[in-house]
Amino acid sequence: MARYVFITGGVVSSLGKGLASAALGALLQARGFSVRLRKLDPYLNVDPGTMSPFEHGEVFVTDDGAETDLDLGHYERFTGVAARATDSVSSGRIYSSVLEKERRGDYLGKTIQVIPHVTNEIKDFLTVGADEVDFMLCEIGGTVGDIEGLPFFEAIRQFGQERPRGQCIFMHLTLLPWIAASGELKTKPTQHSVKELRSIGIAPDVLVCRSERTIPEKEREKLALFCNVRPDSVIAAYDLKSIYEAPLAYHREGLDQAVLDAFGIHPAPKPNLARWDDVADRIFNPEGEVRIAIVGKYTQLEDAYKSIAEALSHGGMANRVKVRIEWVDAELFDREDPAPHLEPYDAILVPGGFGERGTEGKIKAAQFARERKVPYLGICLGMQMAVVEAARNLAGMERAGSQEFDHEAGEKRFEPVIFHLREWVKDNQTIARDVLDDKGGTMRLGAYTAHLKEGSKVAEVYGAHRIEERHRHRYEVDIRYREALEAQGLSFSGMSPDGRLPEIVEVEGHPWFIGVQFHPELKSKPFAPHPLFADFVRAAKAVSRLV
Repeated sequence: MARYVFITGGVVSSLGKGLASAALGALLQARGFSVRLRKLDPYLNVDPGTMSPFEHGEVFVTDDGAETDLDLGHYERFTGVAARATDSVSSGRIYSSVLEKERRGDYLGKTIQVIPHVTNEIKDFLTVGADEVDFMLCEIGGTVGDIEGLPFFEAIRQFGQERPRGQCIFMHLTLLPWIAASGELKTKPTQHSVKELRSIGIAPDVLVCRSERTIPEKEREKLALFCNVRPDSVIAAYDLKSIYEAPLAYHREGLDQAVLDAFGIHPAPKPNLARWDDVADRIFNPEGEVRIAIVGKYTQLEDAYKSIAEALSHGGMANRVKVRIEWVDAELFDREDPAPHLEPYDAILVPGGFGERGTEGKIKAAQFARERKVPYLGICLGMQMAVVEAARNLAGMERAGSQEFDHEAGEKRFEPVIFHLREWVKDNQTIARDVLDDKGGTMRLGAYTAHLKEGSKVAEVYGAHRIEERHRHRYEVDIRYREALEAQGLSFSGMSPDGRLPEIVEVEGHPWFIGVQFHPELKSKPFAPHPLFADFVRAAKAVSRLV
């Protein structure tokens, strides 16, 4: 049976609970333990799948097709443990499940209440897969004191009481603000945050304090005294140059030891941090630099492309170069020539997205990369716009476009080389969709197999002819246009097993021009960079003037 670590946050949001949870998971792995990480989000959306990227950042997708919080990406990148649908839950999903049971009559006519019915549903979620790992790390989204989070805090309080003594601990992440006028770090916000936590029956065993200044020993002692934790369980969390320093930084501060001490695990196995030493060496000792432009439509919020940015940094580690990412708004090219803006870069990446806004700019970016022989990686919509560009400018289909854009406009303006996917096969079952279906959870989601063309660039990059990658889209390249496009040098080098759905295209005779319908960034890790990103950065390095 797993031991549980519940990670909560206080004072303010965005302190890095997800990163702290992921780093702790990596440290426990380094000591030989198996881990799984979970996220409990208080919002009422069933999942983040229908949220705007400006609202919530990217949506992370699991192999089994769950749309989840971006923190699950951190969990995977730091531990290498593939997340599942059962590793992410929201208030919306909890309440939906409770109400479905009530409608079926499962509660035998009882009055349905937050306690015990909602809290029991949360506790049932926590126990899934508990016999598979040594440690289950559960992060509670939001901040203690938020009204929407109260059922989750009550559920973990009950859970801790019901488990055998020593099976659950609580880790609380807070902020120590620096007051410049007085030249002091202030502990009072943390004290009040812990007081709020204790008022609902939870006493933290480990206190992690974010601070931009060194925490003096006397302040640590004050925190230990007033927050009722051991002095060696007050852990400093300082700002870092790279998130991948976090496991080493938290280990130096004693986080993993404090957690093991709280569980009474003595003697604690010694950690093997060679993996993270190597990652740090590759980050801080690069042998050059490449500049890569991300031409997207959500560039005002970098978290919208979080996994892509991280995967590019992993590709840099694989090639021992620093990847300098520049965010370019695709709408800029609706009114300006892309050449002056894109010429300084060593490579161009066009990511996914939804809707017509910015797509003409993405098409122009793909055209620039194809004609100028600049390394290009198109992901999801970035692949589709590369196909549209080839159809317009190589195959003479001036009205080539996507059915998605006509659907938005309510009229037929384009010859749709990209069409709405209404039927596909997953696990030997046919899945059917309609344009008028609900938006949430209706895309082609999760891991699907693709077969790679022998002798193709992607087959060389992967070193395989059969791959499995994660998808999140509802529009596909229409296979009916394959012959016309391949005649112009756009090779369909990756296909679904039934040969109906194009998964990868590449431009023949180009140094590096690949578009993929899936999201390879979701499977990249610092210690195991995704082969597409590693080779994309290698191609950028080959033409860079900064290496």
